[in-house]
Amino acid sequence: MNAPIEPLRFLLEPFESRRFANLCGQFDEHLRLIEQRLGIEIRNRGNQFELIGASDKTKAAEQLLLRLYRETEATELSPDLVHLFLQESGIEELVNPSVETSVTLRTRKGSIRPRGANQQRYVKAILEHDINFGIGPAGTGKTYLAVACAVDALEREQIRRILLVRPAVEAGEKLGFLPGDLSQKIDPYLRPLYDALYEMLGFDQVAKLIEKQVIEVAPLAYMRGRTLNNSFIILDESQNTTMEQMKMFLTRIGFGSTAVITGDITQVDLPRGTRSGLTHVIDVLHKVPGISFTHFKPKDVVRHPLVQRIVEAYERHDNRQHGKVDDEAERQDG
Repeated sequence: MNAPIEPLRFLLEPFESRRFANLCGQFDEHLRLIEQRLGIEIRNRGNQFELIGASDKTKAAEQLLLRLYRETEATELSPDLVHLFLQESGIEELVNPSVETSVTLRTRKGSIRPRGANQQRYVKAILEHDINFGIGPAGTGKTYLAVACAVDALEREQIRRILLVRPAVEAGEKLGFLPGDLSQKIDPYLRPLYDALYEMLGFDQVAKLIEKQVIEVAPLAYMRGRTLNNSFIILDESQNTTMEQMKMFLTRIGFGSTAVITGDITQVDLPRGTRSGLTHVIDVLHKVPGISFTHFKPKDVVRHPLVQRIVEAYERHDNRQHGKVDDEAERQDG
């Protein structure tokens, strides 16, 4: 017979009723969120806690609760914030003791620390490789962290300029009807990149750097024929490049440059029958030394918890659809 699981018991000290209520949340919703994420049971009587479950998970929960309690001294917790702490603590890391040393990026407006093991690996890869791919669903921080790495490199004078590049293909929209030249047409679609820059450098500084062409915004079509040295180049929404465009972009990289290519292979907006340059390049370059690939999953989402659930729901639906298609194909072959 299996021995009963010994509960993990600990105290939260110093006990302050205001901080304790902040930790638990309304109707203990913060504790329920941690229970659900870790698959454990949390019992408490006042500040005396008892955690029931696998020992590695209860130890992880103890560390997280102690950390959250420290935060309550100056922070008003919310379910969203607890969710982000779960990500940042990287429950996967807490359960697995082989935690990698964390990386911190420095920008004019403050420090940025990647949340969770996968974001840490992604940033470390960018710091160590010349060409990097960040692939995964919305909300996993692919683009934001790429911009943070670019700003950090610019502030430390490791590069001379930042280039923000995006293909002129959008979900069901035709750019030809928008006013202005191609650069102005694509400008609205670079808004996430601009927003990240404004947050890290400030609006006035970004405007000055764009005016001096230290920060350059370029549609992918403008990259042909250029060689980019001492630059940090971010190609966003790369799932909407063709195979030819992806090859053209990658061969623009010059000496002293770093390139980060981000995209979500489930969100391709290319014409039917056109293969995405991102899905193609994964097959072509996945074993090439000096190139990093970081794949993000729904559990890496660091936006509102509902975003993670939405991504997972779509993933399950797509898997069921593919399963049906495969079954029908087998029946037809039979």
